[in-house]
Amino acid sequence: MSDCYLLRYSSRILLGGLLLLSWGCVHRIHVAAAPTTVSPVTIAQSLRVDLPSLALEGADHRQGITLLEWPAEDLRSTVTDYIRSRQTFTSVSDKPADLTLTVKGWLTLRSRDNYHYSLRLESTLGPSEKPPIKSYLVEKETVGSSVRWITASDQGPIAEAVQAALDDLLTQIEADHLLYRK
Repeated sequence: MSDCYLLRYSSRILLGGLLLLSWGCVHRIHVAAAPTTVSPVTIAQSLRVDLPSLALEGADHRQGITLLEWPAEDLRSTVTDYIRSRQTFTSVSDKPADLTLTVKGWLTLRSRDNYHYSLRLESTLGPSEKPPIKSYLVEKETVGSSVRWITASDQGPIAEAVQAALDDLLTQIEADHLLYRK
């Protein structure tokens, strides 16, 4: 066999392997967020966190691009843990409670020079089994790297957007604390 043939054959195997890896690679995201402060007010009611949907859209859904997997349950537990740690409510869980915070999330991934991650949280808060008292909208954007070869390439910017969004959301809710008195 000639050197030229071996080089071409090796290149095809290498290219095929890279394509298989890129199609089969999934970045499974897990996010944890911790409040930077404890709430200045306490709403003396229990809170249920409901996250019925988390939509993902963008550059990761094109053929040959590493897929991103982030289950809604992960974001729901992150929101619950964050609010519990911030101590805005007397208790927080996914069980029936005095108030229900419903959060719908959208993560949009765009590719420019670097990847841009935009997180949108539309939330409502009010007494359980009744119409919500108020709606909240939070949108945060973070910038990642120019490549997405490892899970941390996505996870870091997403965690940063979640942290900023929850800080903003809880600040808004705490400013409205008088609306949620018993």
